[in-house]
Amino acid sequence: MSISKKMTAAAAGSSMVRKMFEEGAKMKAQYGGENVYDFSLGNPDVPPPPVLKETLLRLLEEDRPGLHGYMPNAGFPQVREKVAAFLSREQGQYLQNPFSANNVIMTVGAAGALNITLKAILDPGDEVITPKPYFMEYNFYADNFDGKLVPAESGEGFHLNIQAIAEKITPQTRAVLINSPHNPTGVVYQGEELAALGRLLTEASRKNGRIIYLLSDEPYRKLVYGGAFVPSVFPAYPYSVIGTSYSKDMSLPGERIGYAAVNPDMPDSGPLFEAMVMANRILGFVSAPSLAQLAVGELQGVSVDVGLYEERRDLMVEGLQKIGYELTVPGGAFYLFPKTPIADDAAFVDLLKAEKILTVPGRGFSAPGHFRICYCTPIQAIGKSMAGFARAFDKATGK
Repeated sequence: MSISKKMTAAAAGSSMVRKMFEEGAKMKAQYGGENVYDFSLGNPDVPPPPVLKETLLRLLEEDRPGLHGYMPNAGFPQVREKVAAFLSREQGQYLQNPFSANNVIMTVGAAGALNITLKAILDPGDEVITPKPYFMEYNFYADNFDGKLVPAESGEGFHLNIQAIAEKITPQTRAVLINSPHNPTGVVYQGEELAALGRLLTEASRKNGRIIYLLSDEPYRKLVYGGAFVPSVFPAYPYSVIGTSYSKDMSLPGERIGYAAVNPDMPDSGPLFEAMVMANRILGFVSAPSLAQLAVGELQGVSVDVGLYEERRDLMVEGLQKIGYELTVPGGAFYLFPKTPIADDAAFVDLLKAEKILTVPGRGFSAPGHFRICYCTPIQAIGKSMAGFARAFDKATGK
């Protein structure tokens, strides 16, 4: 049976994250789950806040009409109003206009939010710039709509390199896609670098005679440490859209619930919003799951205990640094992105796999010479894995 050439190529170059996750399932079946240290996939193991279960049970007991039925393509109006009210409280003080339901579209996770936005703005051949390293499925998201992803080098400590982004802008540039807190590095972009990016896009849009949108992928926004602050992209640039989900901060990845939010200060945003709503329908998403929508609508601002992730981060960072690994301490999310002690990151990840430690090579994020560790795993596994991390390091360095 033949399939399309595009999908054949996509399958051949599919996510290394998923490949390692699937490899982990096989290894756990062979050696026992307690003997395999799986740091491959950002699949939260911290349970959702208890109030979520209470809310879901109450909604089911109410048995309200239409609980499981179709709703407007943008999602339940009352849920969108609640999200808008939360955004106004969280980020609205920096803006001239408050958020309304007409700035919010409920989506099938952050991936759904990014895809409907790209569907709404891209023409064939348009380009989307993103800093390296990056979540490799961005390649597929742009390609879904005959666009092209254009990677740009990051700056020191994986922060934005404004000059590198500027050098990638062409007349075909339609968007810059950023992610903060960042996957795979855990870096949190600061307000001054977002403002500099906004100034660049304002000038480039004027020069090109077409708007360049700023898209911000934000599923880790609430997962930050030590009182860190995640600046809003909205005051930095009027033509901005965020895509986010409740997968990480409420531990709900399997529920596929998130939203897209259009900057309320964006001039003449109506056509963009309507195009995104239309994309939500014609891409087959229709809308996000109804029960999940209603539940998260009542739980704005609720999140898991971030301190549990911070404790794991600290244990992992301390252990790896004692061994000799070089790394940037993350300010958010639940990833580490150390340098590999040898140039071949795939070969080093194989050394770790021999120790029953599953990580992802940096080339899977367009950053060879590094590897990603996802520490949303039991803290006992982190402690037990350190001996294997040390043995792999010694083998790589000949110690």
